[in-house]
Amino acid sequence: MTNADTLRLAEAVAVAREANSSLQAARLRADVATARVSQAGAWPDPQLAVGVMNRRVNDMGSVGDPMSKNAFQLTQTFRWPGKLGFGEERAEHLATAERLDAEEAERRLLARVTSVYYELAYLDRSLSVMRETRDLLRDFQQVSSAMYGVGDALQQDVLQAQISVAQMTEDITVAEQERLAMAARLNALLGRAATAEVGALELPPPGAEPSAVDDLMQMATENRPALAAARQRVLAAESGYRAARRALYPDITLMVEYGQRPDYPDLASLMVGFSLPLWAGSRQLPLRDELQAERAAQESRELDLYNETYARLAELRAEAVRARNLAALYATSILPQARAAVESALSAYRVGRVEYISLLNNEMTVNRYQIELVRLTAEYHRIVAEIEAIVGVELEGVS
Repeated sequence: MTNADTLRLAEAVAVAREANSSLQAARLRADVATARVSQAGAWPDPQLAVGVMNRRVNDMGSVGDPMSKNAFQLTQTFRWPGKLGFGEERAEHLATAERLDAEEAERRLLARVTSVYYELAYLDRSLSVMRETRDLLRDFQQVSSAMYGVGDALQQDVLQAQISVAQMTEDITVAEQERLAMAARLNALLGRAATAEVGALELPPPGAEPSAVDDLMQMATENRPALAAARQRVLAAESGYRAARRALYPDITLMVEYGQRPDYPDLASLMVGFSLPLWAGSRQLPLRDELQAERAAQESRELDLYNETYARLAELRAEAVRARNLAALYATSILPQARAAVESALSAYRVGRVEYISLLNNEMTVNRYQIELVRLTAEYHRIVAEIEAIVGVELEGVS
C-alpha cells in the first residue's frame, strides 16, 4: 500500500471544511445575520415631497394668488433614544450567535466525518480479518479432507469445514456491501460524488484516557460555540426587551417646508409631530410581554444545554474509557490466548484428540475477538472526536 492509496483523516476533514454544502449554508446564514445589524440601527429614510399648492382650478398656471406656491417638503422621523440602539445591539448578538452556530456546525460535521471515516476503517480491517479467517478455514478444510481420505476423520468434518467457509464468504459479502454504503456516506459529507473511490484508511491504536468530566466541562464552558451562542441569544433577548420597554415612548417627526412664491416673498414652515401609542394595550405592552417571555425561554435553553453538555460528556468519557480498556485487554491477553488455543486444537485434531468442531469454534473465537478489537479501536476514536466537538478543542495525547 502506498501513501497515494491512503485517504488520511486530516485530508478528509480539510475537504469537508471546504466542500460540505450544509456547512456552507450555516456560514451563509451567519453572513445574512451580520448584514442585518446595520439595518437594525439605521434611521428611517427621510421623505421628500415636491408639489404645487393653492392653484386656481380654472387657471392652474397662474401664480398671482398670494396663497399659491411651489412647495418643497422634507420629513424625517427620529426614534426615541434607545430604540435603534437596543435594536442594533440585539441584531449584533443574534449575528454573533449565528456565527457561533456555524462554528458548532463545523465541529459537528468534522465529528461526523471522523465517525464515518473510522467506521469505514473498521469495515476495512474487519474484511481483512474475515478474509484471513476464510483462508485458515480453507486450510482446515484441506486438513480434514486429507484426514478423511485416509480414514482418520469423519465425513461430517469435511461438510462442516465446507459450511464454515461458505458462511464466512457470506459474512464477507455483507461487509463489502456495508463498505460501499458507508463510502457513499463519507463522500456525501465530503461533497463528492457518491461513487467516488475511497482508498485505504488509517486506524491508529487508542490513545490516552480522556480528562476527568469536570475538566472536560470546563473546556466546553470556555470553548464550545453552542454554549457561547446560547449566551448571545440570552443577551439578544435582553436587548430586545429593553427596546420593547421604550416602545411606549413616542417617535418624533420633524417636517421642514419651503414655499416658493414667484410674485411674493417665499415662505418657510417647521412642524414637529409625535406618535401617539393609543393602542398600547394590544401592541406595545404585549410586545414587552413577548420579549420578556423570550428572555426567560433563552435563559432556560442555555441552562438546559449546559446540563445536557455535562451529561453527554460524562457518557462519552465512560464509553471511551470502556472501549480503550477493553481494546487493551483483547490485544494483550484474550487474543494471544485465543490464538494459542487454535494452534493447540489444530495439533490435537491432527492426531485425533479433539473433534473438528472444537478446532472450528476456537478459530471463530479468534475471528470474533479480532473484529471486536478493531471495532473498539474505531469506537474509541469516534467517541474522542465527539468529545472534541463538544469541548471545542483537540485533546492532547488522546486523538
